[in-house]
Amino acid sequence: MTGSTQAAPVVSTGLTRPLPALLPQVAPFWTAGADGELRLPRCGSCARFRHPGESVCPDCPGAELTYAPVGPAGVVVAVSVNHQMWLPGIAPPYVVVVVELDDAPGVRLTSNLLVDDPAEIATVARVGLAVTVVFDHQDDVWVPVFRPSGEPDRPGLVREARVVPRAPISDERFERRSVLSGLGISAVGRRLGRTPVSLAVESSLAAIADAGLTRDDIDGIATYPGPLGAGMSEGGVAALEEALGVRPTWFHGGLDQPGQSGAIVAAMLAVAAGLCRHVLCVRTVWEATYTDYQRRGLVGGGGGRLEGDIQWRLPYGAASAGTWIGLAASQYLHRYKADREVLGRIAVNARAGAARNPYAVYRDPLTLDDYFAARMISTPFGLYDCDVPCDGSVAVIVSAAETAADAPNGVVRINAVGTQIAERPSWDQGTLTHEPMVLGPAAHLWTRTDLTPSDVDVALLYDGFSFNCLSWLEALGFCGFGEASDFIGDGTTIGLGGSLPLNPHGGQLSAGRLHGFGFLHEAITQLRGVAGERQVTGAEVAVVSTGGGAPGGAFLLTRDA
Repeated sequence: MTGSTQAAPVVSTGLTRPLPALLPQVAPFWTAGADGELRLPRCGSCARFRHPGESVCPDCPGAELTYAPVGPAGVVVAVSVNHQMWLPGIAPPYVVVVVELDDAPGVRLTSNLLVDDPAEIATVARVGLAVTVVFDHQDDVWVPVFRPSGEPDRPGLVREARVVPRAPISDERFERRSVLSGLGISAVGRRLGRTPVSLAVESSLAAIADAGLTRDDIDGIATYPGPLGAGMSEGGVAALEEALGVRPTWFHGGLDQPGQSGAIVAAMLAVAAGLCRHVLCVRTVWEATYTDYQRRGLVGGGGGRLEGDIQWRLPYGAASAGTWIGLAASQYLHRYKADREVLGRIAVNARAGAARNPYAVYRDPLTLDDYFAARMISTPFGLYDCDVPCDGSVAVIVSAAETAADAPNGVVRINAVGTQIAERPSWDQGTLTHEPMVLGPAAHLWTRTDLTPSDVDVALLYDGFSFNCLSWLEALGFCGFGEASDFIGDGTTIGLGGSLPLNPHGGQLSAGRLHGFGFLHEAITQLRGVAGERQVTGAEVAVVSTGGGAPGGAFLLTRDA
């Protein structure tokens, strides 16, 4: 299947793109435009095309792939118009699309849609638009981009993902062997100007004291995402150990985990295995201060050619998770004939919760009119669909279950975890009807418990963007796929007095982007019954989700009997 043999034209977009490194395994994709062709890896056994840059076929074990030409025609299955200046050489507005290729079933390319008249972007850029490839030649790279083909629109629908979770391999539940015994939070705010280690130490000491322990009692450390830069970490286990001097018998840190709360799962496994009794789990961010340092030229820089996964998005100006997730949101809204009001209800509800939370960054009232009046960031997301970068740290102590009686503030029990990967871990090749990497852990969670969604008293669902939260609502079964608009309605259902109070602390949309651990902090606070004026009456069961886009994770937590 090669489609038209006519050479695709080379165009000049006027954009200065960051360019990929022409490593041998990807160079044929980025240079094929010199011959007017689009080329993708193809399996010699099953003849299926693959992307991006794969070298072996997952359906034919051991079969190597070689690059072959593929037809230039496709259909837009997701679209986001960027209004934010992310990269210096790519000025907004510009259109990022996901295109499904006619002659490569199941293969999608993230790319740009070329629209001649910027005034027509809003009408031209749409799901279902028929397109054809052209090439933007820069230096030694021919970047595949798309323009309208003039053919009639098509449905533009992708296959709806349905997950069949794996059954538990035994009746034993490691979750029962540990409890959440301590909780601590540092100061939280915008541009605090403090070192991330100082924030981590503040939350850690508070959690240790809350659990009735001393530093000498801590024999495990778990962090997420390890020593990652760009304001996303305190420096990992080494930095935390250097500051606290607890000398653990077990430690763990890294990025490839079931969401940010994968650090908690790892700690639970270590405790269940008898490696340690009290694990300090820490998540620290200082994005707001780091961004300020970047603007002042104190950090950052870099440059050079792109490698790895980011090379498939950054040349197109898709530099933010807001764009990547906005693409999925566009497919959802198109498929289920929903509109932005459902996202606005989530944002307004978050602000109402934040008004009751002394740790929240933004506490001023927010109306639906305010939501619609806000500037657009990356369609369908406006300003209030996006979470609030901040500085702060949360620490949680995971302890052996037999120590529960010693915890002065009581414990929270872990009823079940959800950790399954059930799709391709990709922003554009796997699930596109919902945010990637939420369906698997959500379905897996319910296989490890006798409880059901109807038993949940309060939901703490990850809302890096409003659509994340919607995806978790549907994935966890609080409503069916495409039913979130009806479920949320005028917002009463998810309000503090509703049938499913959602993020009563304000979530990341208003309380601040504590990157997953803020939801754990609120769940424990609610189940302890000490949430003050935002307390959900009689809260005994809480569901918590973290992540999405990267491997996500879910917890079902219960109040100690």
